[in-house]
Amino acid sequence: MTDYYAEKKTRLLRIVDGALQAVAPDPALRAAVRRDGNILAVDGREYDLNGYDRVLVLGAGKASAAMAATMEDILGDRLSGGLVTTKYGHGLDLTRIEVMESGHPVPDAAGERAAEALLARAGQAGERDLVLFLLSGGASALVPSPLPGVSLADKQEATRRLLECGAPIGEINAIRKHLSRFKGGHLAETLAPATVVSLIISDVVGDRLDVIGSGPTAPDDSTFLDCQAILDKYRLCNRMPDSVTRAVADGCSGRASETRKGVDPCFARVFNVIVAGNAMAVRGAAGAARDLGYTPVVVDGSMEGEARDQAARLIRLAGEYGRGAGGAEPPVCLLAGGETTVTIKGTGKGGRNQEWALAAALEMAALGPERERLAAMSLGTDGTDGPTDAAGAMAFPDTARGERAEAAGRALADNDAYTFFSGTGTLLKTGPTRTNVMDVAAVLVDPA
Repeated sequence: MTDYYAEKKTRLLRIVDGALQAVAPDPALRAAVRRDGNILAVDGREYDLNGYDRVLVLGAGKASAAMAATMEDILGDRLSGGLVTTKYGHGLDLTRIEVMESGHPVPDAAGERAAEALLARAGQAGERDLVLFLLSGGASALVPSPLPGVSLADKQEATRRLLECGAPIGEINAIRKHLSRFKGGHLAETLAPATVVSLIISDVVGDRLDVIGSGPTAPDDSTFLDCQAILDKYRLCNRMPDSVTRAVADGCSGRASETRKGVDPCFARVFNVIVAGNAMAVRGAAGAARDLGYTPVVVDGSMEGEARDQAARLIRLAGEYGRGAGGAEPPVCLLAGGETTVTIKGTGKGGRNQEWALAAALEMAALGPERERLAAMSLGTDGTDGPTDAAGAMAFPDTARGERAEAAGRALADNDAYTFFSGTGTLLKTGPTRTNVMDVAAVLVDPA
């Protein structure tokens, strides 16, 4: 990589840092939760801690351990105890709150044990208890609690099929909710009649409470009929375990209970509060870009669809800015936030952000001279992109040009972005960030 591109890499890494710092769990929670003596203030509501027999913390998600550490500090000796579960490698040693770890994105036996432990503690909560539930992305996989008749192995297979077909997270979680005793409002049902305040770091477009972590404490709008439509849409009916298709069919015919809906009395004392989301990460990235002298332009705050398509779209737009046909004069930083998908057709290794970067590199190489002004990256804010140790990757004008073009094309066709980027020094490796607010993509457009 030339010195010129090395400087661009440094700037992209500054933008990565800006995005991650903006959604770190500790400052996000402290901005939303304040304690003054015995009064706990959350989202405009006040809770007199003297009015409760116990103050408990439960939680699930990639950020739950970091969130729990902050809540231990805020609550101090008023905290009666608690339990959270997070992804392997994301745990912390806490004083009053137990931390369990489990598998993601495919659930495992440790997650099943964690779900049972959380449900057991939730079932012990009484009317004079205050429960702070810490929810973040990843919870859908981290706490599997299959319906009777659906085994963990069946749920693992169903998860793999859903992840491979390219379905968006809302559709994936609709099915997860309807196969679970924990999600789709069922945790709220178990916690009733306790007072429940869910503090949520959102990892879904639109911050939909019923989709984040599959909505353990939120009313669910989806139905078994929706689940059947999703299976039909992706031609999964004959590829799912029999127990899964049977459970959906039973629900459609009224032989199985639905998830908890908005009119259910179990939500009477439940308050869901979003403390961080993707828009905050995009703002953090924009602030870092501005500090570097770029004019930030947020192109898309709800980026969805195939990663390669979204990358090509943003690079083509960046090319217009590079030719002086955009809405602002370079230096400009184009930004997008959201969560793309990848329909897996190859046998390679990678993740949606690495595939985004590889597609961006190929699109960049196809541009004219304006490509020399560009540099791009896509970041998974949780620090993990697919089954790899990378959070994403960066793309430069020479990444997929010349003798590397053919290899880049083969890698994209085989969903093998990780192998392509390995050894180039352009993989983004942040380690566990202990937060999760989807993805941030950035394209720098420099002056001529």
